[in-house]
Amino acid sequence: MAIRGPRLEFAVGAFLLLALASLLVLAFASTNRQFGGGGDTYPLTARFSSLGQLRLQAPVRIGGVAVGRVAKIDLDPTRFDAVVTLDIQKRYPLPADTSAGIFTSGLLGESYVGLQPGGDPENLKPGEEIAYTQPAVDLIQMVGKYMFGGGSASAPASPNASNAQTAPTTEPSPTEATP
Repeated sequence: MAIRGPRLEFAVGAFLLLALASLLVLAFASTNRQFGGGGDTYPLTARFSSLGQLRLQAPVRIGGVAVGRVAKIDLDPTRFDAVVTLDIQKRYPLPADTSAGIFTSGLLGESYVGLQPGGDPENLKPGEEIAYTQPAVDLIQMVGKYMFGGGSASAPASPNASNAQTAPTTEPSPTEATP
């Protein structure tokens, strides 16, 4: 029977501490949390009629580059809109006519808030609301409309409408008419 020495016990303990630290970093990374304080950000709000799968700590992006995070999601009790508070990094001042939309990374990826800066010389001030917003698109509803014909604008309204498209009836103009 081998005798355990202090070196072996120290090595096992150090290995376990390293494994626990790695799991902690993995847990923070998988939940979109960041280390450190968020003191270099300013809040903006945006109203959406539908959030889709948007979650807290979801990224806020401009042109694919993360410029902030979703800090808070509330419901306005009078208008029944979702009010989303965004924490934007201070180094990115946004024009007053910036628009916001909820998008998805890929077909089944995470939802994020996409910002499209405008050209207004005035910038949004901390706490102000983004006026132009676009709600999330429900992919399941869109696929259902496509599959079952609910979203087809080119479908004929009546059986006679298809004949009218193939053989239009026009009267001859006065110059084409024979006397």
